[in-house]
Amino acid sequence: MTRYVIRRILYFIPVLLAVTLFTFVLIRVIPGGPFDRVGDRTLPPEVVANLEAKYHLDRPVWRQYLDYLWNLAHLDLGPSFSYRTQTVNDIIRDSLPISAQLGVMSIVVGLLIGIPAGCIAALRHNTPVDYASSFLAILGASIPSMVMGPVLVWVFALTLDWLPVARWKGPEYWILPVITLGTGLSAGIARLTRGSLLQVIQSDYIRTARAKGLRETIVVIRHALKNSLIPVVTVLGPLMAAVLTGTFVVEQIFGIPGLGKHFTTSIGNRDYPVVMGTTLLYAVFLVVANLMVDVTYAWLDPRIRYD
Repeated sequence: MTRYVIRRILYFIPVLLAVTLFTFVLIRVIPGGPFDRVGDRTLPPEVVANLEAKYHLDRPVWRQYLDYLWNLAHLDLGPSFSYRTQTVNDIIRDSLPISAQLGVMSIVVGLLIGIPAGCIAALRHNTPVDYASSFLAILGASIPSMVMGPVLVWVFALTLDWLPVARWKGPEYWILPVITLGTGLSAGIARLTRGSLLQVIQSDYIRTARAKGLRETIVVIRHALKNSLIPVVTVLGPLMAAVLTGTFVVEQIFGIPGLGKHFTTSIGNRDYPVVMGTTLLYAVFLVVANLMVDVTYAWLDPRIRYD
């Protein structure tokens, strides 16, 4: 396992280099430049030329890319073109912890609701409990966060006045955003858990465990549930990368100063360094999450070996 992990980590280097290259080229292929417009006004060509010279955008593209790799090797993601007083490192340092906090709590809520709900539905297959659980899971997956969030705000913040409307200042501010994001995650997790567990409990080794007289709780938790979680873990890997690096819709609804808004606004602003920094950060989270998924496979299923 150790050699496999080291080999996968070494594979990260060409993957991340490819991500930086494609992103660097594609963002410059998009029509328009970062200094074509500032707000609602167009800058004079002389001012644009001075700004491009200041940020070395007047150099050949290959030279800009090599300069970026050199700075990246020193963990310098460069200055932001839109936030003149901040660098990309500053933006990530200030925003990523908030998005990660929201993402971790939402994933925990999704797992705590989705896995038990999926197990109960599978163990009560073709009963009213199964139908009710499946209906709620489909309903949760069908309602997008852009609808769920405002409804929760209207009910619990504006009508009942139990919780604050927005911002991210303390535990009472976390409840509505986490529920908005976590319930959507739990619906998909519940459906995956139910379908996988239904398939696993029909396996021969489950019938053998029951024939030995093991209690149903032990059969389900120790033998069936671990293998049935493999599809859940597979989906959870890229899902974690997306949630931990920011969810634009939820952060926008609740006024959370996370990293999600920078993923979208940086493209519209042609803020090359922010686009590169956020994309590279997402790629790092994604490859690390996939590695964690592969390692978890070996723990869930002893038949899986990498050495």
